[in-house]
Amino acid sequence: MQHFTAHLHDEEGTAALGAALARALAPGLAIHLHGDLGAGKTALTRALLHAAGHTGTVKSPTYTLSEPYQVQLNGRAVSVIHFDLYRMSSAEEFLDAGFREDFNGDNICIVEWPEKADGVLPPPDLNVFLTVAGNGRDVELQASTALGNSCLQRLHFAPNM
Repeated sequence: MQHFTAHLHDEEGTAALGAALARALAPGLAIHLHGDLGAGKTALTRALLHAAGHTGTVKSPTYTLSEPYQVQLNGRAVSVIHFDLYRMSSAEEFLDAGFREDFNGDNICIVEWPEKADGVLPPPDLNVFLTVAGNGRDVELQASTALGNSCLQRLHFAPNM
């Protein structure tokens, strides 16, 4: 399986990675974002959505738990659903909300705090680990399925030096 690591020196590096990921997206992709508060999970998602063509505001779904966005990928309308599970008190809340149905071959699901729904959250195609490192971030991307592997094969990103 594909694996990618880089050091992002600043917020512009995070935005550039989000833009590169947007160019590598495919319908059906499930991305789990891991990292402490302030590690850049929402900033990465915001950059990805804007690069994928969303022109409006991208707000953190901390209180709503999910926010859907419509983008065009290769001329096809695709829903990108951004989940933030930080405020969930149990994995059952994920099931009760009906979120599992969003994970299908058509939508792209990006999940912050996936550990809050351990055991019920569909497995990721791609894990993204963000860690604060000085003024920047260390990032690691790990594919765990063929779809995640093909996403990383399409990823063209040179970290800012």
